Amino acid sequence: MKITSLLENTTTQDNLFTEHGLSLYIETKEHNILFDMGQTSLFCQNAEVLGIDLSSVDIAILSHGHYDHGGGLPRFLEINQKAPVYLSRYAFEPHYNGTEKYIGLDLTLKNNIRLVYTNNITAIDKGLTLYCCNENKRNSDLGSSGLNTVENGIFRPDDFRHEQYLLIEEADKRVLISGCSHKGIIDITRWFCPNYLIGGFHFSKLPLDKNLQEYALQLDSFDTEYYTCHCTGEKQYEFMKNYMSKLNYLSCGQSIKI
Repeated sequence: MKITSLLENTTTQDNLFTEHGLSLYIETKEHNILFDMGQTSLFCQNAEVLGIDLSSVDIAILSHGHYDHGGGLPRFLEINQKAPVYLSRYAFEPHYNGTEKYIGLDLTLKNNIRLVYTNNITAIDKGLTLYCCNENKRNSDLGSSGLNTVENGIFRPDDFRHEQYLLIEEADKRVLISGCSHKGIIDITRWFCPNYLIGGFHFSKLPLDKNLQEYALQLDSFDTEYYTCHCTGEKQYEFMKNYMSKLNYLSCGQSIKI
């Protein structure tokens, strides 16, 4: 299995674009998978530079209904004519940062025939399963971080029921792909106990203090190798590295083989 970051907040390569967003290209034995599509079409431009043909993608997945993961969806639907796009049935609910900034998806796409709406557990193929975990108990909930949804005309804290996770089981390995881990990275790791976890931790707004140190120690207690990115925060990542032996960063243009 090979996982390449097509788009992320950072890069070490001058010929690649970056933005606040995430897009991963995953090659398994049977499938070419696109996981998230960033804010814009920059992930497509980076894929071209990296020699990755997105028209060959046969499965696309949207981790949750925020613009920095699904803003590039219209462009993907243009350049790829075959891949179904799996997303939560709650993905098109209104999502806001505070009460003024809309951070949801393009509502004109809601009825596109390529979209496959998921709920609870969705088996895509052998060894490929999507989980929403909305019924799971959260022991380490950090709240909504000022992110909201609208229900009956009233803003309320987002419970992130539109977020889902991809579990890949291949060659006796359990690999979990998460976009932002809004439901809590510690709980998510506990729920799945994967050998590898790739995705953001949503720690970028947290201070570099004893609480973050404790989160790092808890994560390191699992038998999991982490490749984080995007919403974890660069300073938070460097801080956590002091307390974690299995923490790595996956920057735009980098690939890992599992």
